[in-house]
Amino acid sequence: MLQPVYQAEVVIVGAGLAGLAAAHRLTSAGVTTAVLEAAPYVGGRMSTEKVDGFRLDRIGQLLSTAYPELRSTPGLESLVLRPFAPGVLVHSEGRHHRAGAAPAGGGAGGARTALSAVRALATAPRTASAPRPGSGAHLARTARSLALGARATGSRPGAPLGGPMDQARVSAALARIAATPVERLLARPESAAGDALTARGIPARSVDGFLRPLLAALLCDPELTTSSRCADLALHAFASGRLCLPEGGADVLPELLARALPPGTVHTGVRATSISTTSVTTAEHGEVRCQAVLLATDASAAAELLPGLRVPDFHPVTVVHHTMEEPPSTGASLLLDADRDGPVAHTAVVSLVDPSRAPAGRALVSSTVLGTPPDGVDGAVRAHLARVYGTSTTRWETLAVHHTARAVPAMRPPHDLRRPVRLLAGLYVCGDHRDTSTVQGALHSGRRAASAVLADLGAGPTRLADPLPRAA
Repeated sequence: MLQPVYQAEVVIVGAGLAGLAAAHRLTSAGVTTAVLEAAPYVGGRMSTEKVDGFRLDRIGQLLSTAYPELRSTPGLESLVLRPFAPGVLVHSEGRHHRAGAAPAGGGAGGARTALSAVRALATAPRTASAPRPGSGAHLARTARSLALGARATGSRPGAPLGGPMDQARVSAALARIAATPVERLLARPESAAGDALTARGIPARSVDGFLRPLLAALLCDPELTTSSRCADLALHAFASGRLCLPEGGADVLPELLARALPPGTVHTGVRATSISTTSVTTAEHGEVRCQAVLLATDASAAAELLPGLRVPDFHPVTVVHHTMEEPPSTGASLLLDADRDGPVAHTAVVSLVDPSRAPAGRALVSSTVLGTPPDGVDGAVRAHLARVYGTSTTRWETLAVHHTARAVPAMRPPHDLRRPVRLLAGLYVCGDHRDTSTVQGALHSGRRAASAVLADLGAGPTRLADPLPRAA
């Protein structure tokens, strides 16, 4: 008896990071795959606008060099990550303070050093002579150097992170979380991230002056309603690596993945109107037959094709891009505002982090507003940036204001970080809404979905009909 004739063994609907990552796993296993994308370009929310030689991310989620999937996903071998300066800069009361720079010898060794230093700082006497290595005074000096990085010149001691003892405790906490296996982090009791911070014995001043603005930036969640487990994963990545940007813009990741797939795999401008376990109906090319369908769109679009699929709430994000001739004096640092007296959650001179994002002779400052933006957002952002950078912004030129209402899926507790990707045999779903709302989560979700598809597919040969026609 003749076998069924298919145009692809697997059809993936959606060419975001999750779908493209899954396509790589499937094609590497010898499975013929077609990726259908309704938009004229790949990447979904990972998009970058090009304006007069500038590369302007629409959402600009922060990445970490510690994300495992950035190293292991096929197709990303040539990805270049541009790290920020170690840790972050925190603005408070008109001054900048370096915070969160990882101590030397991170991991378990760093955690032991930091904890020993905390104890020594509490007990060691002050001494004018050079302390003997390993003595209490030596460890106390180590604690002061570990106290979340050196404070900026002219900053008031201790602000906004507390005194040396408080700072050493936070340094120890970060070193400890970097050394904790992910499986143990996921087994911790779950609550809202904001509540968990206050319950862990970290000094309130350090929480409010550093950890709250840091987590808001990492999670795109200004109220810290995110699951504490997701927050722990974000802190684990922060403490284990360096915050970074992809060279060339956020859209470089999906473009690299798409280019590395076999020719003819990705079809843009093709809108799916219905799906089943054995076919996808499109507005442009009718029915595409297959053995399995993987739905890899964002959560809202997925629910339109699969009514009843859970749709999370979303965190809105607004990114404002300015250019000027001379950049502010913060270097390649991510700048947070502990005072929180304006709309900007974090900002950076991104052209100093990634010079490819601005033409020669111009600087690019990109600033992120979390939540609902205020009326007259550009003016409010300019006024806030003048305070946090300590410079006039009146001559800065606004390049773009990108507002995305459904930017990042919310991860409120209880949050299942490994939501099922297999709905039934032949029908699968992936995306950051099935994992964590990060680039790491999207890529990992694609990996999980591809593994489920491969486990279900039969081993026999498949007859393929004419390939899917290209969109005009």
